[in-house]
Amino acid sequence: MVLAKMVAVAAFMSIFTLLLMAESVEPSILNISQAFLLNSDTESRFTLPLFSVPTSNPPSFLINAAATAAKADAPVSRSAFSYNDITLMTEVTMGNPPQRQKMVVDTGSELSWLNCKLGTSFPSFNPSISSSYISIPCNSAICTEKTTDFPVPANCDEKKLCHYIYSYADGTENEGNLGSDLINLPALKIPGFVFGCSVSDPMAETPGLMGLNQGALSLISQLKFTHKFSYCITDPQASPAATGVLLFGDSPFGNSLQYTSLLNISLPLPYFNRAAYTVKLQGIKVGNKLLPIPKSVFLPDHTGAGQTMIDSGTQFTLLLGDAYTPLKNEFVQQNRARINPMTSNVVFQGALDLCYDLPAGSSQFPQVTPVTLLFDSAQLILQSQQLLYRVPNATGAAIPKGREIYCFTFGNSDLVPVEANIIGNHHQQNLWIEYDLQNSRIGFGQARCDAN
Repeated sequence: MVLAKMVAVAAFMSIFTLLLMAESVEPSILNISQAFLLNSDTESRFTLPLFSVPTSNPPSFLINAAATAAKADAPVSRSAFSYNDITLMTEVTMGNPPQRQKMVVDTGSELSWLNCKLGTSFPSFNPSISSSYISIPCNSAICTEKTTDFPVPANCDEKKLCHYIYSYADGTENEGNLGSDLINLPALKIPGFVFGCSVSDPMAETPGLMGLNQGALSLISQLKFTHKFSYCITDPQASPAATGVLLFGDSPFGNSLQYTSLLNISLPLPYFNRAAYTVKLQGIKVGNKLLPIPKSVFLPDHTGAGQTMIDSGTQFTLLLGDAYTPLKNEFVQQNRARINPMTSNVVFQGALDLCYDLPAGSSQFPQVTPVTLLFDSAQLILQSQQLLYRVPNATGAAIPKGREIYCFTFGNSDLVPVEANIIGNHHQQNLWIEYDLQNSRIGFGQARCDAN
């Protein structure tokens, strides 16, 4: 009997030890380079390079609006930093003969567009020299039926062509006519790709835009062979010259990802973006402490306001005030022994108001308590380098000599203002993220995105 008890105790301890070991094992890091050595481009899957480009004038429309509003309306005691933003870009060729075009990769937009305003110093697409370019008439099904999810549906211009004005959250607009042309992608040519031929004033930082949301005219919706795409975003501060990857087709990591389901609402609501990738965020932890935030804060209300979206076109994550304030307060409290917030009242990008000035030239990145985003069937753990952003080229009266500015990478969307929670591309770095429209879900797993 004693021997049996000893064996049982030993067995229990062995199981308990294994459980502890399982909980303490670091999540495996996906091997990007091996995956793409074994899986080359084909007609059912192809990759594009994904560049993290520093820009002085951010094309992330929500954040750009916030920065402008901060300069115009903020109290005198509130300082705005000068900074460089990070924009995700890729490169394709369009037309026949092909014209090389750079495009901002934006999962928050539907319409892809290129700058067609000629005679400027900015890169442009010239439809008149492409034998395959076709203007879309305004009485076509594309114009009357496929633009219903635009902020304002397209209409007729004086030449009976399909004219659009695509507005963004900050009030800026992109205007032009819809056209179709041959888009050349690795191992694949797609005739009749519908996009906007923009005549708006061009911006060097936004030579074109690749819309990738769930709308009818986004690039992923126009691809016939797949309803999946994935990407891996590098950390430009850790690996400035590294290139990420944008993949269309089945992911080589499908069995290694955590998946969370998308929230789709077919009923039109005034503040709900039906084409966005809305996820079911259910809570936030700082360290081991679950914040007392009602789950309703992360879900759309009866007007559609309050949805939680994943967006590659916004750099930093924005949370509604009811979620941001308790997160900010708990983060400050748990890290007070390590670092203290700046005493001056500062704001970065108009919505990030928790910043630290630390000694310049330190060889070690500041270590802080992790923050975990809890989804319905997955979790995303954010570590120090994802939680603090060293502001490059920061200048301003609020910055002491010999110090560097680090800002908390969550912001208050009430300051923009935007009636939504937005998970930006900074918190998507070094993750393999798969958008599976067929199964209405998003998957992610830790990866070394600079190893492809």
